[in-house]
Amino acid sequence: MVRPLYLLSAVVLLCSHDLYIKMETYFLKPNQEAIFSLYNGTFEESENTIARDRIQDASFVSHGKRVAINAEQWKDQDSTITQVVFNTGEAGTYVAGVSTKARSLKQSADDFNNYLKHDGVLDMLQERTENNLLDQGVIESYQKHVKAIYQVGDVKTEDWNTVFGYPIEFIPVSNPYEKYSGQTLDVRLVLEGKPLANQLVYADHIQSAHGHSHKGHHHHDDHEHAHHSHDHDHTHTNGQKLRTNEEGIVTVDLPEDGIYYLRAIHMEKVEGNDAFTHESKWTTLTFEVTHQHEAHSHDHHHHDDEEEIPTWIFVLGSILVIGVLFVFFSKKD
Repeated sequence: MVRPLYLLSAVVLLCSHDLYIKMETYFLKPNQEAIFSLYNGTFEESENTIARDRIQDASFVSHGKRVAINAEQWKDQDSTITQVVFNTGEAGTYVAGVSTKARSLKQSADDFNNYLKHDGVLDMLQERTENNLLDQGVIESYQKHVKAIYQVGDVKTEDWNTVFGYPIEFIPVSNPYEKYSGQTLDVRLVLEGKPLANQLVYADHIQSAHGHSHKGHHHHDDHEHAHHSHDHDHTHTNGQKLRTNEEGIVTVDLPEDGIYYLRAIHMEKVEGNDAFTHESKWTTLTFEVTHQHEAHSHDHHHHDDEEEIPTWIFVLGSILVIGVLFVFFSKKD
């Protein structure tokens, strides 16, 4: 009896993984070869690859056009990470999206309750508690719909607000690449095309491979400790805990340079359905934020100018030389 229980617990943990589109950096150069990875687990560790037959949509949007990711672009790294190899193309703000088909899983009451707590589906956990349903097992139908926004070159385009038409998805209210560290970003969450109000949303960030940190060493230690707790507590609810307003919007703080990721799980109890008792729709959004560079560029040019003799010094020096020569020759006469 012990072994089947362990196997069931492993399957439950496997199904409760978030799905993210992850890159080393979301600032790319035009017409370069790039790779994005599907992390199925947490944002920092993928537990398994995504079977191709699970994917019902995978596409890029740029310059007003949506292009499907073809079969030749997919590859698996070991048995944990699914990757897509692509050419970045022209400069612009791009969006990548991946949507999976629904799957169902039967779970015991304890496994389901633990999963709700583990993944932060607190509204459903509260509903089960208030209605004395914590001892009831379930059959959950789940599907995942994920997006990433990345910037190619310096040209900003309007594709960042593209609606993919997924059952659930995040849509920024403004271009994340016109935001900088220290600011905030409003993001709308929609369910079946309509704003989803009063939904729990979790937001977090990590330092990017090519990012810059302007915080003190003490803050860096706190940042590392937060991610250390990811590994030991096995929780997906670190970072900012937000709730959408009536328009489906959350305001995400962007305290420092880094890669930011949002996640939400909308779950409902389903009545009168023989196939499953609960239906969940998972979604994530990923993008990168950096600091504003104009001041740095200005200082750089100013530094270059300091290597040359300023015009006013040259003119003043010339006048002094002429004056000295005039006095000298006047005394000589």
